[in-house]
Amino acid sequence: MTDSTEWQDTILQMISMLGLRATTFLAVCLVAAPISALAKHNQIAPPLHTRGYQILDVAGHPVRLTSVNWFGFDEKEYVAGGLDHAPLAVIVKQIQKIGVNSVRLPWANETLERNPQVADYAVQANPRFKGKHAMEVMDAVIEALAHAHIMVILDNHVSRADWCCSDTDGNGLWYNRDYPETQWLADWQTIVRRYRGQPWVVGADLRNELRSGTMWGGTDPKLDWHAAAERGGNAVLAVNPLLLIMVEGPGYSTNFRGVDELPVKLSVEHRLVYSPHAYNMEGHVYASYEDLKQAYGARNGFLPHSEPETPIWVGEFGTSQSLNSDPGSTWFILFVRYLKDNNLSWSYWPLNGTQSSGERRKYDAIEDYGLLTTDYKQIAAKKIVDLLHSAEDR
Repeated sequence: MTDSTEWQDTILQMISMLGLRATTFLAVCLVAAPISALAKHNQIAPPLHTRGYQILDVAGHPVRLTSVNWFGFDEKEYVAGGLDHAPLAVIVKQIQKIGVNSVRLPWANETLERNPQVADYAVQANPRFKGKHAMEVMDAVIEALAHAHIMVILDNHVSRADWCCSDTDGNGLWYNRDYPETQWLADWQTIVRRYRGQPWVVGADLRNELRSGTMWGGTDPKLDWHAAAERGGNAVLAVNPLLLIMVEGPGYSTNFRGVDELPVKLSVEHRLVYSPHAYNMEGHVYASYEDLKQAYGARNGFLPHSEPETPIWVGEFGTSQSLNSDPGSTWFILFVRYLKDNNLSWSYWPLNGTQSSGERRKYDAIEDYGLLTTDYKQIAAKKIVDLLHSAEDR
């Protein structure tokens, strides 16, 4: 019996335990055809699992997660950005045109817990959402993505809904005074339970960009993210053992020192993915590709060769829409080469063409890093999209 068949048997047993219909699961599996190592999004058969440095679908085919971040459920409008400008189906169509196979969907604990009624202006291009609550809109967004066979990774971005990130925004740890760890764990189980029957929800990014003194290990349990990540991952897997668990690192997820000596261990095997973030370091000029590899490798470079073997998904990286005029364009071009050379999964920040309300933000202003135009009906950053496509050619 092959590893692939053994894994399918395990998945079916898990589905039975969850009370899901095996016939529905098998129908999803049947859409998968023989594919290359770079699986196309309409041929992937979720759920996913890991083996060594690879992410695989249920049929055992390698899957390189190519994703975009679509923020909004973590912001003060409490809904995905762009629903004020274009119908949901139009935005999903643009995601398909970009050519990615997945979406990292940030959410805030406040959004989940309060579930406020969304403002009419925030969904004015989608009249059916008028008067709806935030989580009802999230249901519709995830359903639309799933219908298009676009996978979703749920990302606990912040506790209090607002623009991220700084050391003084109160969201630097996985908890704060208003949102204690017990609630963080409970919220994760609530949202995972909500989408447990949706196979295209494939992952849980436990917490965005840990900072504010967060350590990997150490003697202070209030700052020990390694231990908290294991608690959080196991809480998620207790509700849905089929999800990938994405674990970020301290220092805005740019520093994974210590992970090789103290790896994350979860209650379910073949679930763990490490998720560093990468942006151009202000004032740093990379003289060459070797210069970039050395700078990135100092904090994260061992990850593609870590023991135990664990896949990598770069959960955020991005640059200005006007690639050639951006001082960080050299870094970005070199970093895309790094992704290609190491065959890393990635998630570009962001999809959004406009800003949401928040600290240091202006509602409906242009999102400089966004891939879409301000009306969400076209691709604005075509050079970036073309460059990202080049990272897939191996």
